[in-house]
Formats: sequence, structure tokens, C-alpha cells
Amino acid sequence: MEACVRAHDVAGVVTQPDRPAGRGQHTRPTPVKEAALAHGLHVLEPTALKAFSADARTLDPDAFAVASYGRILPAGLLAVPPRGAFNIHPSLLPLYRGATPLQSVLLDGAHETGVTIFLMDAGMDTGEIVVQERTPIAPDEDYGALHDRLAARGAALLLEALAMARDGRPLSHAQVGDAAEAARTLTRPLTKDDQSLRWDEIPRRIVDRVRAFAPLPGARTTIGGNRLKCVRARVVEERGVVTRAPGTVVGAMGGELHVAAAGGGIVALQRVIPQDKGAMSGADFGRTILVRWCNGQDYPRFD
Repeated sequence: MEACVRAHDVAGVVTQPDRPAGRGQHTRPTPVKEAALAHGLHVLEPTALKAFSADARTLDPDAFAVASYGRILPAGLLAVPPRGAFNIHPSLLPLYRGATPLQSVLLDGAHETGVTIFLMDAGMDTGEIVVQERTPIAPDEDYGALHDRLAARGAALLLEALAMARDGRPLSHAQVGDAAEAARTLTRPLTKDDQSLRWDEIPRRIVDRVRAFAPLPGARTTIGGNRLKCVRARVVEERGVVTRAPGTVVGAMGGELHVAAAGGGIVALQRVIPQDKGAMSGADFGRTILVRWCNGQDYPRFD
């Protein structure tokens, strides 16, 4: 929105209605609404999008710019702007369509993603592509860093697409790609089960799961009855180094807590957030549970 405000005359801003949020479940406006009001913009919060088409038409918009709205726009509403409805999607469409492209691409351990600006149609992320840009994913890049980086690029590419539209409907082309791969990467809303670390996976998969949910809401596990979130981890050894069962603590060293994974590999938990405590290093958390070793008790296990 900020990019559009700087470059264009914004006729109105559409966002989701205020909803309860936080522990107290107090009704709060969306961040988009707060930013729009700070700029003195007209804010609309429709609940029924088909009926909203008439209201949108009174604004006489040339184009729609859509980002993370979370609802499929009906055909009648998409027909309102003569230049089209431009959507920002953080993936290389037709790959990773749907609601969770960033988390899903990280869960898959992909080395590349991108940003696509496309003209919306009646399908879910199926419209013609206007601009698309590829970018590598760094091995240690997490959801938060990738989100912020692609958001900045998405804003720049959206302005590029809108500039093309000034001279008429921009050149666009149908999405092209392997249909089977597009179906395989179709994303879905993620659950708490997706956030749970699975120690019977290989180390790289475990670390990718941590990256996909960092810094928020955090990948989750338990050890010795202690629930915690892990927000940073790395692969120490991919395979064949330890014989302990997956999920068994190997040791605490260098600020890290080392844990056995599938195939004899080792994962280092570097930054964790125990329940009802602040963030700490993996080693600091480890010291609170490994003191039992002095009494010859069993190695603690993750679940």
C-alpha cells in the first residue's frame, strides 16, 4: 500500500473487517487499515464481496492492487477496474499457488523462489502473468527474512506493472509450467501439526521446518515435559555419526543443543523459546535439562 500511495492516486483501501485479537480478544483493525487511516485514505471493509461490486464501481478505479487479501474476488468485482486487478504473489507461478507459498517453499527445501504480478481471474492464483522475477533462497534464510525481502521486491514489481497499465492493459501471458508439479506444490493453510518438529526426519528436513516457522509462530517440540519453540537451527551432521535414537540429546556446546536425528545425523538447536520464558540459546536451555546426567540418569529425549 505504501508504494501505491507514493506513486498513485489511491481511490480507496479495501481490507478485512476489524476482528478480535490477542489474549484479551479485543477488536482490532488490520495493519492495512491502520496504515490507510494514517494516510487519510478512504477505507472499506466489505463482508459480502458480490454486493460490494456496486460500491467499488462508485470509486471509479483504473486498477486494483491486491496483496494477501485472503479471499477470492468474484467475477463481478474483478470486472470493475478497466485495467485489471493486479495481485502480488510470492512464488514463481504456477508453482506454490494458495495461501502459504513462503512457508511451503521452505518446508520443501527449495533453493529458488520469486515474485509474480498477475492479473486476477476467477481461479486461485491462475491469472495471466504480467511480471515475474526469480531469486535464490539462502540456506539459512527463514520465513521472516524471506517475507520481508520478497515484500519489498513485490512492491517494486507492482509499481512496474501499474506503470505498464497507464498506456493500456499491460502485456501478459498465460501461466506455463508442469501441471503435475503445479499440483504437487499447491499450498494449504498450515496447522500446529505442521509446526511440530519430527525427529525421525533427516536433519535437513528438520532445519527446513524450523526455518519455515521462524521467527513466528515457531517450530515446536518437547523435552522432558518442557515445551519449547525453536527459531534457529542448523545441520551439524547429515548422517551416520551417532547411534542414539532420533530425538535424543547428544550434548550442549558452543551455544547450541545437539540432538540426534534420523540416519545418525545431528541437528543443532541454536535459539529456542521455552514455554513461559524468554528466548535463549540452545545450550542455555540444555544446561537446565542436562544436569541430571551427573546422577547417571538417561539422556533426555525429545517428542
